[in-house]
Amino acid sequence: MKKKLSFLLVLLLALSTFLAACGGGSEEPTDTSKGEGDGETPATEEPTEAREQVLNLLESSEIPSMDSALATDQVSFIVMNNVFEGLYRLGENDEAVLGMAAEEPTVSEDGLVYTFKIRDAVWSNGEPVTAQDFEYGWKKVLNPETAAEYAYIMYDIKNAAAANAGEVGLEEVGVKAIDEKTLEVTLEKPVPYFEALLSFATFYPQKESFVTEQGDQYGLEADTVIYNGPFVLSEWKHEQSFQLKKNADYWDADTVKLEEINHNIVKDVATGINLYETGEADVAGLSAEFVDKYKEDDNFKTRNGTSVFFLRMNQGDELLSNVNARKAIDMAWDKQALVDVLLNNGSIPAYFLVPQEFVVGPDGNDFRSINGDMNVTDVAAAQELWAKAKEETGIDTYELELLNYDSDSAKKIGEYIKEELERNLEGLTVTIKQQPFAQKLDLESAGDYQFSFAGWGPDYPDPMTFVDMFVTDGAHNQTGYSSAEFDEKIEFAKNETSDLEARWQAMADAEKILMDDAVISPMYQKGSAYLEKEYVKGILRHAFGADYSYKWAHVE
Repeated sequence: MKKKLSFLLVLLLALSTFLAACGGGSEEPTDTSKGEGDGETPATEEPTEAREQVLNLLESSEIPSMDSALATDQVSFIVMNNVFEGLYRLGENDEAVLGMAAEEPTVSEDGLVYTFKIRDAVWSNGEPVTAQDFEYGWKKVLNPETAAEYAYIMYDIKNAAAANAGEVGLEEVGVKAIDEKTLEVTLEKPVPYFEALLSFATFYPQKESFVTEQGDQYGLEADTVIYNGPFVLSEWKHEQSFQLKKNADYWDADTVKLEEINHNIVKDVATGINLYETGEADVAGLSAEFVDKYKEDDNFKTRNGTSVFFLRMNQGDELLSNVNARKAIDMAWDKQALVDVLLNNGSIPAYFLVPQEFVVGPDGNDFRSINGDMNVTDVAAAQELWAKAKEETGIDTYELELLNYDSDSAKKIGEYIKEELERNLEGLTVTIKQQPFAQKLDLESAGDYQFSFAGWGPDYPDPMTFVDMFVTDGAHNQTGYSSAEFDEKIEFAKNETSDLEARWQAMADAEKILMDDAVISPMYQKGSAYLEKEYVKGILRHAFGADYSYKWAHVE
């Protein structure tokens, strides 16, 4: 998303709303165009009372930010995806469909200049959505003073990187409102997935006059934001709950069936299941101990995801600056047992960064087929590496603190990793620091941790959304890692537009370098198991970007 996907953990592990970024699984989105459930009641049956168009959902985390220029996590992105709208949004099968763009853009022959017409739409305060709102919102992201972690996702735009570095003025960026309803975007090079990229939250518009009026309070409360999407954030009780209501002024309001979506913040899985059983929640995530109990239930569902969770290792740490120590940690614990016992929800062990069944290359094969599995669990080899690390660092005993999420499931996973590492790596002691979601993100961004339980979900359909996280001084490279060879591979892949096979190979080479250097210890590719009431229809679950869209959802 993308997504600091640390988001995703809350979604996957505890009770998030539906626990999934999309991609496979037994459930298919409902085709709402077929008018499901709208037929007449047979004369021989008593008519049933119409159910209110209200969804009651669970979330395991507070929303960290509602400022699209600053948000980095999936919890924020999911909410934003449903209350804001960019030029495009993701529809069924993750196809980019028109949003604030009234029609498909005109594109220059060289594929560099896009001209968009903005549809007649209004913000929730009644003001029109204009091309200037896009120019302002995007340049706010690129303004060095904003310090937006996601600014790099705009670097395909002409002069965006230079402006973000303070080397040229924002007026040099290739985003220009020609008039109130015409937006011109000039790229540095053609981007084959550009339309899908524009559905991502960082590309949302912002109304400059309103943002200026709110000052440093913008994005912090429900009433310090205005909305142009299918819903509005109508209520936000921090750390307790938040509510979305249908936006009557949305340009496509007739399509939106739900009147209200209520989210309760609940960190304990058992509590969420109890709310589901008593009818106070329509969807509930399942942790391992509940999967077997409910797997025969008619409302039990599973999904395969494209998010990958990993242990992030801070190379500013005395021990973790040593590559053999990092490799030992990566190979010393049993990932298969983690997914089989603690998750039990369709997740698979990860010996990679870029997930399986996410994207295919120019040859038609899954990206994963190039490198396959790397650094598979091997305790004996890990112990040899650990001995080398001790010799190289002069460290015989060491204490590492694991920065963890504060959900019940995350706590169990943290304790499992502690037990595995302490048993297999002599002299290592692991302590665990559990933090609320937003605080954990802040500590990682500040580099104030030793190693952490983290994750990433894709922002757009390309391996680059994973591998470029770790470029030197990258906004999401919170490990202190730097490799000239790795940076060269990424730079080549970002600029190669003619030889697609060479580009693909460069990204695979970059992933291999990361694993050889043990920058992270991959844990698992996310699957999810959950209960969903039979009357819940039409929720779209996405493989990249925000996990869920409720625009087409309804209660049958």
